[in-house]
Amino acid sequence: MSAATLAKLSLRLNRAAGFSATGCSRALPGTILITDEVRLPDPLPSAAALPRGSAIILRHYDCPGREALARALMALCRQNGLRLLIAGDWRLAWKLNAHGIHLPEWQVRRPPPLKRKPGWLITAAAHSPAAVRRAARQDVDAALLSPVFATASHPGAVELGTVRFANWVRGAPLPVYGLGGISAANGNRLLHSGAAGIAAISGLAS
Repeated sequence: MSAATLAKLSLRLNRAAGFSATGCSRALPGTILITDEVRLPDPLPSAAALPRGSAIILRHYDCPGREALARALMALCRQNGLRLLIAGDWRLAWKLNAHGIHLPEWQVRRPPPLKRKPGWLITAAAHSPAAVRRAARQDVDAALLSPVFATASHPGAVELGTVRFANWVRGAPLPVYGLGGISAANGNRLLHSGAAGIAAISGLAS
């Protein structure tokens, strides 16, 4: 239930910011699920519960069966009207005819030679306004800004909090998603932030 609640909150953000399918010429996902080898080793049940129009970012960087998992997610995306972005590997995204790629922040700093497919959605990780601006210069479609709240994936990291997050979103040259420690219990604190939506691992786990 909490995952469904968070997805609904994210869709409200997406519509309010004008990035829903009916709100702009190039719609952005209402919700983004991020996979993780440790915290979400099998993302398929969580992906299957996502509302239509959502996206999945496949990390699982060190997983031996990464390509097989990507293929399974692609089949699910086609069936359920979702989009799959491959993190850090445009060649795999191209090979599987995925919907785009996600760039870790280090790749935005040192962009790889990139064969960009027309229509791809490209997102990037960011932890500061400077990182968001770098992503915009790389023609990225949206940034995932984190950590909004304290998160298990980055223990000890200083959380942005809602005020600083909203200020950075409003000053950003591209759409921004909130990431990090966001759950159904605190997601409504972002409703007036101007964010394009919410990205999450545990918060969207089913």
